[in-house]
Amino acid sequence: MGRPRTPIGTFGVIATSTQTNGNHVARARYRDWDGSNRLVQATGSSRAAAERKLKQKLAERSLYQPGFNGMSADSSFPELVTYWLEDMEIEDRLSRTTRHLYERDMRTLVLPAFKDLTLREIGVARCDYFLKQLAKRSYSRAKHARVVLRLALALAVRHEILPRNPMDHVSRLHRKKTIPDAFTIGEVQDIRAAIKTWESRRILAGPRPDRQLGQIVEVMLGTSARIGEVLAIRLQDLDLDGPIPTARIAGTIISRKGEPTHRQDHPKTDRSVRRVALPSFAMQAIRSRLLRSGETDPGALLFSTRVRTPHTTNNIRRLLRDVMDAAGIGNVTPHRFRRTVATVVNDAQGVLLASGSSGTLTRGSRCSTTSSETRP
Repeated sequence: MGRPRTPIGTFGVIATSTQTNGNHVARARYRDWDGSNRLVQATGSSRAAAERKLKQKLAERSLYQPGFNGMSADSSFPELVTYWLEDMEIEDRLSRTTRHLYERDMRTLVLPAFKDLTLREIGVARCDYFLKQLAKRSYSRAKHARVVLRLALALAVRHEILPRNPMDHVSRLHRKKTIPDAFTIGEVQDIRAAIKTWESRRILAGPRPDRQLGQIVEVMLGTSARIGEVLAIRLQDLDLDGPIPTARIAGTIISRKGEPTHRQDHPKTDRSVRRVALPSFAMQAIRSRLLRSGETDPGALLFSTRVRTPHTTNNIRRLLRDVMDAAGIGNVTPHRFRRTVATVVNDAQGVLLASGSSGTLTRGSRCSTTSSETRP
């Protein structure tokens, strides 16, 4: 039977020898993480000194070691977070936007509660209590914290730092049932009137409003698309002359720190590329926009700044908020338009959503017609 192999991360017999100058050399073969045995040596003034230096060198050895640099269950949680963020960058599977969101959630929601703990001290009970307390303040924050905490601890399990992931056994988060926060028909009409008043106001200096805000709101109402998806619609995504006019939702607007705002060639997920039928009021807004801009390039954005660059979603949100505040209308966000389409439009029977001049929209109308597509 052959001699057993040296376990990974350990070394064999230490051998010493004396040099001609009187110094002593200690040598040993160390089995690195990649499975290879490599000769490591150290020199000292005496045999004991050489052995001590060699053992210290072997203990600190990092050549071909895993990225966690010898982390153990006694390592601190912030050390794991640092390695987890590095691992996401190396793996490069998630979009940069998602990685930034994960890092933000980890640093703002999880780290403050776990920064003074070692990995060994993070168990099921602690994680369960943390999430429940966070959920009392915000279900959404608790959900985001659960995702990043599970991912970080899962990395520790994969690299054999922890034997199991405590997040696998925490109780489920339960969201209180609430009525969807959608606009009523009357509220939609008030919002339209407020935007129309703002766009028609007297301007003493500077350029007049180009009416894009109202048109963007109409398209959001007509498509149930996210604000970034609406701002990413190109002329080539529109089919206005077919039997059923449609808009293809196939991108979104991205604004990252240190980068110019740009159009991403797929929505929030690759699978959410879809084609949406346009109701008459959305059609009217789109045609008005095309007529005013005079744009004919198929690759041009339907909505853009005066210098043909993409709008940022934050700027549109801010403008909408300012206009609504001036009109005394509160709690108006782009996402509430999305909820309005999903509830009011689909549930209202025979109720007019569009203004009197823009046609009618009832249950079963073209607005509710959507189809998914595979990414081209």
